[in-house]
Amino acid sequence: MDLGLADRVFILTGASRGLGFATAQALVADGARVVISSRDEEKVADAVAELGAGHAVGLTADLADPGTPRELVDLATERFGRLDGALISVGGPAPGTAGGMSDDQWRGAFETVFLGSVRAARTFAAALPEGGAIGLVLSTSVKTPLAGLGLSNGLRPGLAMVAKDMADEYGPRGIRVLGILPGRFMTDRNRELFQNTGDPATAAAEAAAAIPVRRIGEAPEFGRVAAFLLSPAAGYVTGCVVPVDGGAMRTL
Repeated sequence: MDLGLADRVFILTGASRGLGFATAQALVADGARVVISSRDEEKVADAVAELGAGHAVGLTADLADPGTPRELVDLATERFGRLDGALISVGGPAPGTAGGMSDDQWRGAFETVFLGSVRAARTFAAALPEGGAIGLVLSTSVKTPLAGLGLSNGLRPGLAMVAKDMADEYGPRGIRVLGILPGRFMTDRNRELFQNTGDPATAAAEAAAAIPVRRIGEAPEFGRVAAFLLSPAAGYVTGCVVPVDGGAMRTL
């Protein structure tokens, strides 16, 4: 299938590694060019080098900074002359129960995970032409709470509704907005969560056993789905959340 990605340009935040980087790889493989960002300068440079300097450019930035989204839009248009879509991904907030989090932890997570994502989405939408698309990388906590991830359980569902609201708002301009719900993937984030249990091997095995396909996903499996959803081939998909979780989520 031709996804129609050739020469299109996408911004991907939090994309120096993990699911964002896997999506950047899938986009570039189909002929797109990407602008990636994260807070780690060295990892951004390594990611750009792996993607290929002619296909990618990077920016060391934090979505909690109000100026970051505009910087990314300017970089895309200056370097590649256009912008066609974006994948907004923010690192998972600190683990812990909702009741166990302090006010400062809630404020910090809100500024980065929630407000940073909303600000980026509206800034990117303002710069997109007809046919543009925005995907928000959320979590299966949108549909069902995850034990020990109270901040995510509290904030991700709200972002899913923001995506639906923005899909209504920007749809008449031909811009799509949707959420993507990754389940368990063997990323640094999940390795950290497994490590926190004190027995990471057992934790990983138990997590895999609870998934219908009986394994933890690999990042490229997410990246290919995200690339499709951002592409013109998915031009009638908007205002929804799409799980990529091996069947683990037990809700509709």
